[in-house]
Amino acid sequence: MVKELLHKKEYWLIAGTIVLILLCYQLAFKKTIAAFQVNSRLKTQLTQASDVAYQPGYLERKTKNLEMILARYQADTLSLRGNTLATIASIAEREDVKLSGVPNQDPAFNTGHFIIQKLDFEGNYSALVKTLNHLEEQQNIGVPRSVTLKAVEERTSDKAARKTVMEILMEIKK
Repeated sequence: MVKELLHKKEYWLIAGTIVLILLCYQLAFKKTIAAFQVNSRLKTQLTQASDVAYQPGYLERKTKNLEMILARYQADTLSLRGNTLATIASIAEREDVKLSGVPNQDPAFNTGHFIIQKLDFEGNYSALVKTLNHLEEQQNIGVPRSVTLKAVEERTSDKAARKTVMEILMEIKK
């Protein structure tokens, strides 16, 4: 009887199909079904949470960082010509740089939220760069917006001299 079952090809086909289905289930379908169940479970948890995007700790840190950035731009605009320029001049003097010019404020440089003041410095290259670094680090005088370094040749009646000039546009919050 067992010999008869072994010789029937229909039974081998059915047994092979069952073994193939079990093998495919173990190797592929089982992991796919488990991943689908985890996905649907996480989707239901996500919809049950009221507002996942609202994170008060993150918002507080973001607000604090923005306030620190804005504080760097802020200066007393009424005393810009007085105290702020005195501070900038003392920084330049420390590095042996001359604050050669503070032109009148150009209304074209002013925006709705910021005042842009042009400053001219004279000195050697390394001292000018150190002065720029100190100006960037200093609080409550504004932030350098644009810097231009030039080598200018100045001619007097009997000789020609080269000097290095740095023009800075300082941006200050109103």
